[in-house]
Amino acid sequence: MKKNTDLGLLILRITIAGLMLFHGVAKLGHLDGIKGMLSGMGLPEFIAYGVFITELIAPLLIIIGYRTKLASLVFFFGMVAALFMAHSNNMFALSKTGGLQIELILLYAFGALTLFFTGSGKYAITSKNSWD
Repeated sequence: MKKNTDLGLLILRITIAGLMLFHGVAKLGHLDGIKGMLSGMGLPEFIAYGVFITELIAPLLIIIGYRTKLASLVFFFGMVAALFMAHSNNMFALSKTGGLQIELILLYAFGALTLFFTGSGKYAITSKNSWD
């Protein structure tokens, strides 16, 4: 059977970034909880708007395949920030079904890291730049 790495990368891009878009859209106009968490940590509330970069802009760029490596790196660091800021208490906690409670964040983070190393593949808007 012939390998089709480019199709696999397209499926990975659409899956990881497409599913994250739901999280970003759900936060449109609803940043109060994130702002409260940040101010409780002594951080400025405007950082909450970075959620839109991580959960809307970067995923859209990943889906269309424009500067995929750069967008994936931003996405990865956003997931790491979310992990340590919002889910640090559950780092090693197990869910009711036996998996890690943070496994979805880890899946997003390492899916993005994979795309950082592989790039977008040929099914993308751009593929000639070093950040594609």
